[in-house]
Amino acid sequence: MAMSAFSAYDGTKLACRELGEGPPLICLPGGPMQDSVYLGDLGGLSAHRRLIMLDLRGTGRSAVPEDPASYRCDRLVEDVEALREHLGLDRLDLLGHSAGTNLAVLYAARHPERIGRLALITPSVAALGVTVTGDMRIGTAQSRRDEPWFPEAFAALEALVAGRAGADAFQAIAPFWYGRWDEAARVHRAAEEVQRNNDAAAVFAAEGAFDPVGTRAALARLTSPVLVLAGEVDLNSPPPAMAELPGLFPHAELVVQPGAGHFPWLDDADRFVATAEAFLR
Repeated sequence: MAMSAFSAYDGTKLACRELGEGPPLICLPGGPMQDSVYLGDLGGLSAHRRLIMLDLRGTGRSAVPEDPASYRCDRLVEDVEALREHLGLDRLDLLGHSAGTNLAVLYAARHPERIGRLALITPSVAALGVTVTGDMRIGTAQSRRDEPWFPEAFAALEALVAGRAGADAFQAIAPFWYGRWDEAARVHRAAEEVQRNNDAAAVFAAEGAFDPVGTRAALARLTSPVLVLAGEVDLNSPPPAMAELPGLFPHAELVVQPGAGHFPWLDDADRFVATAEAFLR
């Protein structure tokens, strides 16, 4: 693994990790505002592509900016552009995960001529104005009813959806984020608490960050191929909501990975890599 650093438009020093060989693939983490280390090597995708994992400002090895308002998602777009310039790329293949897909689509809307291929992995849909209903989350969750942890986690989910959840509800529903709630999933989940910059996360989607109408209009003209990859059991990005996304782009496909939660490269690395590699090839 190699680390490299570069300067953003405002002088903030940003860092990225580079893994693997082959054509570069820029990877934008979710969280929001989580250290990119949680992406690992995306289940072994680094065997096919040189993964360039950006640590967003204020996360991982990137510096904290002077202006906290620069954590807002629309303002992070120019950090991605600074990375493209640093790498000397005319066009870039871009992969976003979860909240990072908001940044990926805002970048594509603002710089469409710079996008080669765009992979949206278990997307967050705030930037696109797609609605994920409580009923979609409940329905997706019910497919897990045979799991030993289900009764407690489902009760917490129902409380969250009804708006009457306590502070511990988010921890209680953690098993739903993973296709298998095993030791690897528990370790991955526990690490998240120290990897996220909560101050930055609070600004990421602040008022003005998103203009879904304008973004949709721009993306309707995007000529690049787009992959939307959903996890079959992902409560954050349930397949019924994800099915709306391909219609927002001229050239998009939806793939639902069987048995996968919010981190599909953890749940079935071989299947995830095969899907991503076939799209990026």
